[in-house]
Amino acid sequence: MDTVVERLKINFKTLEEFRRFREYGLEELSMYEDLQANMIENDADSPFYGVYEDGRLVARMSLYPIRARFDRYFNPPRDHLELWKLEVLPGYKGKGYGRALVQHAQSFGLPIKTNVRCGAHEFFTKLGFRPVKYNPERDHGQNPYIWLPEA
Repeated sequence: MDTVVERLKINFKTLEEFRRFREYGLEELSMYEDLQANMIENDADSPFYGVYEDGRLVARMSLYPIRARFDRYFNPPRDHLELWKLEVLPGYKGKGYGRALVQHAQSFGLPIKTNVRCGAHEFFTKLGFRPVKYNPERDHGQNPYIWLPEA
């Protein structure tokens, strides 16, 4: 069975599902406050995407469009997506949910920038991402990786 990635609605049901991530997931990846600050009932332009298993949100990420004029990672500067806070709940890892989320982001055909955390370097490298040379003024302790669609 193929994994289905859904654009999440910004509503109270999603807020409750994000609370579960805050309780069981990694605190540094919590998006609970991000969602709460942007609460608009069923916002169609949600930056949040997720995977459900048996009606339960078990993996999620946020994906933000960045205009070329704000780009600090690609040369020449270009429009791209910034992938934030990809997380799969404990007990659901190893089922391809994280890969499905990243591949969904890649399906938009735009370059992607992300900050790799929690020992996920190999995961992102396998999906075609490569590290960017670290710049202390730009990266502030982050580990930026980029992905470019094939020409």
